[in-house]
Amino acid sequence: MKEPSSKPVAIVTGSAKNIGRAIAINLAQSGVRVIVHAKTSAHDCAETVKMIEDLGGHAHAVLSDISTPEGAQLLIDQCIAHYGQLDILINNAAIRKHTPFESLHYSEWREVTATILDSAYLCAHAAAPFLKKSACASIVNFGGMSAHTGSKERAHVLAAKMGLIGLTRGLASDLGEHAVTVNCIVPGLIETERGESAGKGLPEHHQKNKTLVGRKGLPQEIADYVLFLCSDKARYVTGQSIHINGGAYLS
Repeated sequence: MKEPSSKPVAIVTGSAKNIGRAIAINLAQSGVRVIVHAKTSAHDCAETVKMIEDLGGHAHAVLSDISTPEGAQLLIDQCIAHYGQLDILINNAAIRKHTPFESLHYSEWREVTATILDSAYLCAHAAAPFLKKSACASIVNFGGMSAHTGSKERAHVLAAKMGLIGLTRGLASDLGEHAVTVNCIVPGLIETERGESAGKGLPEHHQKNKTLVGRKGLPQEIADYVLFLCSDKARYVTGQSIHINGGAYLS
């Protein structure tokens, strides 16, 4: 294991592309060393690492199935083995399948809730001993606007995303005495590649909800807020659910 450094280290789950990639690049540009993670997307992970390194940053890719205890522990272990410390955990990994409720089999329910909610718990649980040693530790979970507005054919996704709100508040309560901040960002209507819903058109909540600013958000705008929450300027912010949606949902 490498000796700890003054430069912080972040894990960004689901950072092979889209919002996760933007977060990883943003953190790296601010001087954070980043573990780029995906379950199986080795090529996209490598591309994110290359983008960071081309900008002068430091990154390392880890592939693991963090919906399982073994996979989550592997991710944390690989981080500590490579960098010697962990200061920031971004729980961004998700899948957003669309299935009518009456056709929703338990196996798909478990796949989605395990990927979104279980993985956040498992990663936080494995990371907590290392985060408690940090002088600047932060966890940022990722909810979803549709969990607040409702949306057809996404009961499993909405349930898991809303579960992250409770997890955030619980973790903030348990880890606050160790100066670990825990917050949940709730993005809405962001321009991303939607791989698992390709060919199905926009999700129902994207069609029925409109922003007040007249456009969709960009991954970079979410990444900028993550950077703030992980900075010294946000050490008094914890246990919060922060909606970033251009006014499509007023919390």
